[in-house]
Amino acid sequence: MPKVVKQEGEDPDPTPYLFVSLEQKRIDQTKPYDAKKACWVPDEKEGYLLGEIKSTKGDIVTVSLPGGEERNVKKDLVGQVNPPKFEKVEDMADLTYLNEASVLHNLKQRYYCKLIYDKNFKKDQLQQVNPPKYEKAEDMSNLTYLNDASVLHNLKQRYYHKLIYTYSGLFCVAINPYKRYPVYTNRCAQIYRGKRRNEVPPHIFAISDGAYVNMLTNHENQSMLITGESGAGKTENTKKVIAYFATVGASTKKKEDETTKKGNLEDQVVQTNPVLEAFGNAKTVRNDNSSRFGKFIRIHFGPAGKLAGADIETYLLEKARVISQQTLERSYHIFYQMMSGAVETLKPMCLLTDRVEDYHFVAQGKTTIPGVDDAEELLFTDGKTSIPGVDDGEEMLVTDGKVTIPNVDDGEEMTLTDQAFDVLGFTQEEKDNIYKITAAVMHMGGMKFKQRGREEQAEADGTVEGERVARLLGVDAQDLYKNLLKPRIKVGNEFVTQGRNKDQVTYSVGAMSKAMFDRLFKWLVKKCNETLDTKQKRQHFIGVLDIAGFEIFDYNGFEQLCINFTNEKLQQFFNHHMFVLEQEEYKKEGINWAFIDFGMDLLACIELIEKYNGFEQLCINFTNEKLQQFFNHHMFVLEQEEYKTEGIVWTFIDFGMDLLACIHLLEKPMGILSILEEESMFPKATDKTFEEKLRNNHLGKSPNFQKPKPPKPGQVEAHFAIVHYAGTVAYNLSGWLEKNKDPLNDTVVDQFKKASNKLLVEIFADHPGQSGGADTGGGKGGRGKKGGGFATVSSSYKEQLNNLMTTLKSTQPHFVRCIIPNELKQAGVIDSHLVMHQLTCNGVLEGIRICRKGFPNRMVYPDFKLRYMILAPKTMTEEKDPKTAASKCLEEVFFRAGVLGQMEELRDERLGKIISWMQAWIRGYLTRKEYKKLQDQRLALQVVQRNLRKYLQLRTWPWWKLWQKVKPLLNVTRVEDEMKKLEEKAAKAQEAFEKEEKMRKELEVVASKLKEEKAALLAQLEGEKGSLSEQAERMAKLNAQRADLETQLNVSITVSFQHAFLSEISSKS
Repeated sequence: MPKVVKQEGEDPDPTPYLFVSLEQKRIDQTKPYDAKKACWVPDEKEGYLLGEIKSTKGDIVTVSLPGGEERNVKKDLVGQVNPPKFEKVEDMADLTYLNEASVLHNLKQRYYCKLIYDKNFKKDQLQQVNPPKYEKAEDMSNLTYLNDASVLHNLKQRYYHKLIYTYSGLFCVAINPYKRYPVYTNRCAQIYRGKRRNEVPPHIFAISDGAYVNMLTNHENQSMLITGESGAGKTENTKKVIAYFATVGASTKKKEDETTKKGNLEDQVVQTNPVLEAFGNAKTVRNDNSSRFGKFIRIHFGPAGKLAGADIETYLLEKARVISQQTLERSYHIFYQMMSGAVETLKPMCLLTDRVEDYHFVAQGKTTIPGVDDAEELLFTDGKTSIPGVDDGEEMLVTDGKVTIPNVDDGEEMTLTDQAFDVLGFTQEEKDNIYKITAAVMHMGGMKFKQRGREEQAEADGTVEGERVARLLGVDAQDLYKNLLKPRIKVGNEFVTQGRNKDQVTYSVGAMSKAMFDRLFKWLVKKCNETLDTKQKRQHFIGVLDIAGFEIFDYNGFEQLCINFTNEKLQQFFNHHMFVLEQEEYKKEGINWAFIDFGMDLLACIELIEKYNGFEQLCINFTNEKLQQFFNHHMFVLEQEEYKTEGIVWTFIDFGMDLLACIHLLEKPMGILSILEEESMFPKATDKTFEEKLRNNHLGKSPNFQKPKPPKPGQVEAHFAIVHYAGTVAYNLSGWLEKNKDPLNDTVVDQFKKASNKLLVEIFADHPGQSGGADTGGGKGGRGKKGGGFATVSSSYKEQLNNLMTTLKSTQPHFVRCIIPNELKQAGVIDSHLVMHQLTCNGVLEGIRICRKGFPNRMVYPDFKLRYMILAPKTMTEEKDPKTAASKCLEEVFFRAGVLGQMEELRDERLGKIISWMQAWIRGYLTRKEYKKLQDQRLALQVVQRNLRKYLQLRTWPWWKLWQKVKPLLNVTRVEDEMKKLEEKAAKAQEAFEKEEKMRKELEVVASKLKEEKAALLAQLEGEKGSLSEQAERMAKLNAQRADLETQLNVSITVSFQHAFLSEISSKS
């Protein structure tokens, strides 16, 4: 999808790209429609054509097509057409007839209308054409006839009318418009903030806001899985989602630091995108801004729903692209941004020329994209210039791999990247070292070597580029060449030098270049995570997953296997969630439900890979396989399991979406990855032995493992093929063992660990080198010890992927399906077969069917009672036990598609009536209170007026004048009487005062006498205390004398007794 550009002025109106106009609706819904005759007919070019049934003879139907052509087709190939009201429907789950033709038509129509997002659908397949009122329906689950033709027709019509969003049941489909529409502005974001899905047209913001609201209301972590094939627009949608969460979770008060360029948390979360894109995205044949790594971004929120931090986890950067690219492809954007010259001091500092062609590692494919200026890309990273505004209404045209973007070029992108470094808090030294290491990788591509005569020893063929590399990295050039040409190896307990031939040295330079860039990328991610870790209190998170899309190239390597395996895993998760768990939930809840097998299990393929195009393609495809399985499991399995759990009568449906066969082929014991691990342990293993072992274990034994087709002229021969959910991919396993072991020249690593470039030392700090010890450093992903061996690329990747799947299973997932409309990257063109293939592989049609057949919404009974008892308060019992109260379910209340939305509307209507009644009562009370106040004022005014009138009448009456003169005289007599009374009171008071005064003096005399007596008593008491102490001393002395005397007496008695005893003895003797 096109990039977001900076804009000046007011946001343009996004409504033409979100809604079908009333005029267009009128046109669509007045089209002629006959439900019995209108039908869809398969067509090789368009996928399906709209026709009219003329006659039926047995199983053969004669259909009249546009232009007068008539065809005889089998009856079971004819699909029903939805009514015109479903034209360009936003949610394809609303389609009356859900079939492939209806889905494809709906996507096409929305795409042509620039509505790129479509939500998925669920309804049993019927064979009828929908009425005109469903033309361009927003929700395809509402279509009267839900079939392939109806869905395709609806999508087509919406696409042609710039409506690129369409609801389709439980998830969202986004069609890449290959144009820039003003549907991601702040003005557009405000339309969706806090709104329910049925209140606004389909959009990625609606899905994002739903996840945010679910997190706050359900107190559960959420995840958004944005998947699709390469070039479908996943990365751009991910950026929009992150920006939306940064907006809704932004703090009301922003702290601005005027002394530095470092931004606030919301800005930092958004500004990670330019950095990661510069170092992790590249132009491929199918996508001009393809993510060559996977990332899982967790946006953390506090208890109040405010942004509390974020962290990023990345998966398997495609290192091979650093040193080699295919035709019409580029290496990573940062190389071309640096060559743009947007930062004036950059080229001299990095010793770069003005020609990209001078650097072999980044000039093997198409090195320039018309209309993209690398200079401006670098400037945005460095923060030294601003970007001119670009109107969101301007379109980006993409044709034949060439990109023309008005006012956007690699120079602007460099600007964005460099400014992003400033916002994220990178120091100038760190930025300089980043650019130096990146430039060193480019220079290493120019290091040439030649064979020395007949010896098995290489030597340098010129040292200019090597000296530049050494200068940028802060190492000695002579030692660098020495370590490359004659590295030290350990033999027994001693180190010896070993000569290397030209091929070995060239491979070693390439391996070091890839390792440097890979570790630099991981250090950037680590640095971003440190910046985004605010130490604020975190409660829940929303994870956004963006992984490389499913890839099928002419040459597919190890990276493609890993990417496709991941997508297989995610698709299996989706299938299990949608088709299996959903049906099991029905049975658990006691719903009468017959289990349906949708045929979407991917385990065979996943196990094939885990038992374990080239190595890169295998990893990419494996990743996609994993994600697709996650999607399938979530959408098709968990949903049905929920019905069973709640006791809903439900027959389990097998949608045929299980990918486990493919996944097990890759990852289970004796799978492809396991065999690759095993072969990597044997020193004498070769690509040939690896191929033979794969064929012996899987050829003819696993249906997902097949022989590849013979190569076309000019293509590289493949060694085996895997049947993935998205198609059969032929893989070339050349170099897989070396890529998996990822060996490095330990002697050069030791030299790097002592370099003057601090960043280079840090990113290699965890590599043991030849010393055998590893410090804890920033760069990860190097060779490390694991149970006496070493961790290979595939084992590390499998561990990362399993951790990702564990995290996803602990969240509530929200699925967004990105669709490629055509392979030519042309706006306004839909390849019907390509779209239908993606819809079928991704489980879109099956998702609509289970949505319409099952119960896509559920709610625990206490919440249901609390929320909706307002609709029927008299019928709600006071039963406290939820299970007893919900007699037909165990824990949850299940709703058919659309029922919960209707109940919400009824609840809103009832609340509106109650609120209106309350407002009326309060207004009445306040009005009555104000009226009483006015009445009191009216009575007071009447009294004043009455007295004033009387005064005006009396003031001229003679007797009144006389009374006015006499009245003061009457007061004189009254004053004299009052004075006499006051004088009498004063006399009595004076008498009482004198009496009290006399009494006071007498009491003072008595008090003084008492004080004197008290003083005398105190003196007497003191004297008695003194004599008492003397008596006590005498008593003590007497007691002491008595004790002495008693002691003497006792001694005397004892002595006398002894004398008597002795005398008695002596007398007896």
